[in-house]
Amino acid sequence: MTENAHVNGSYWLETAPGEPHPALDEDLTVDVAVIGAGVAGLSTAWELARAGRTVAVLEAGRVAAGVTGHTTAKLTALHTMIYDKLRHTRGPEGARLYARSQSEAVEHAASLVQELGIDCEWEKRDAYTFVRDADRVDEIRAEAKAAAAAGLPAAFTTDTGLPFPVAGAVRVTGQAQFHPRKYLLALVGDLLAHGGRVYEDTTVLGLEEGEPCRLSTATGATVTARDVVVATHYPVFDRALLFTRLSPRRELVVAGTVAADRDPDGMYITPEEDTRSVRTAPYGTDGQRLLVVTGEHFTPGTGDTPARFERLGAWATEHFPGVDLTYAWATQDNDPTDTVPLVGPLHPGAHHAYVATGFGGWGMSGGIMAGRLLTALITGTRCAWSELYDPRRLRSAVREAPSFLKTQAKVARHFVGDRLRSAEPVEAIEPGGGAVVRVGGDRLAVHRDDDGALHALSARCTHLGCLVAFNAAERAWECPCHGSRFDTDGKVVQGPATRPLEQRDI
Repeated sequence: MTENAHVNGSYWLETAPGEPHPALDEDLTVDVAVIGAGVAGLSTAWELARAGRTVAVLEAGRVAAGVTGHTTAKLTALHTMIYDKLRHTRGPEGARLYARSQSEAVEHAASLVQELGIDCEWEKRDAYTFVRDADRVDEIRAEAKAAAAAGLPAAFTTDTGLPFPVAGAVRVTGQAQFHPRKYLLALVGDLLAHGGRVYEDTTVLGLEEGEPCRLSTATGATVTARDVVVATHYPVFDRALLFTRLSPRRELVVAGTVAADRDPDGMYITPEEDTRSVRTAPYGTDGQRLLVVTGEHFTPGTGDTPARFERLGAWATEHFPGVDLTYAWATQDNDPTDTVPLVGPLHPGAHHAYVATGFGGWGMSGGIMAGRLLTALITGTRCAWSELYDPRRLRSAVREAPSFLKTQAKVARHFVGDRLRSAEPVEAIEPGGGAVVRVGGDRLAVHRDDDGALHALSARCTHLGCLVAFNAAERAWECPCHGSRFDTDGKVVQGPATRPLEQRDI
């Protein structure tokens, strides 16, 4: 990464700060309570309010500031290399329903932008999945064929707008890119105008299912609702054991300005090189575009994050000479073990509790799709693809088994192996750094701030007890098992954990 690039937060958050919303400070009764104010939660809440339901959105942090605020914001039904896989695991009809549901999400967003007059830098773009390795061209041809058979306007090509040759690519026409915060903040405004309520800094701690359901919150207030939607990216409730079917991964983003004539005019992604994703966005009025490059996916809490930022920045400057990288941030996704998101009833016995999770890096179209699907389930209307996304699905269990076992083996390795690993001495921690150290029989997460002062926390994640590790680039403690993240004071930055790391003396 160039010298002037640094981890300084998301461009989307900087350019659309939004207005604050109050924390919930009194008991509340509504038709539907939605936990989580990302694209899935806000889309669901908006759809339900339009369907005549009273809705409250409960967000532990700020609206559209978590994963959604750090996305690449491609809105497309082309999800890297999924259709050839779906053709084999879910059959031609399953692939067709997936393509239709995601395509209709893109079209639905376009109609809302038009209807509500949302100024969100909406741009139609073709989407590409490409490879540079000639040995992988057959995979790309198979994906293009499967995507076309599923109903997408897809074709194989070697002609792209990228500044380097490709061995092959799938191109899907008529997709879109936008400013996710501007889009979602407009939905929030319309939701409030239709009687919806939005609460920030309100962490939900407990769910009592019944008729009605009841939610307990960290503010002490209770929410009573006929239906509850858990849209917290990674579910904050473990009763459905969905954490056994999700694998968290983190990805890095660098962004900076390029001349408009260097715009590759499309949305691109390759599975090669630990993923490389490219798009641009409008930037200023002096003939420039913002180049957004994403990649370097890894399990939270593992490896050298600063080195990964350097590699990603180096790739961007190599392939787009002259790019002025001024932004760097990171995002997190959850991959379902059978590649299809989990949207529907929270568990087999659930009648009024629903979940939306496992979007595998494609939460823009997936979240909008989830809002429409969950609204159909809650209002009792038919949705053609409800079975495809149903979290209770069993038919794919045999095909899912290898990925499931691999995911659980990785969790077990961290749960046991991280406890056996030798701990660093406190003296070795440099200013700005952090490490897990052993004090007596306890493992502590110790950070040394820029002034040299030490801050000690329990190293046990408050979700299920795995040991956290330090991310030096973002100065955060991360759980490699299920992706919970905490700041250097122990506060939860990202779930599924809902309680902070415990303070310790050192």
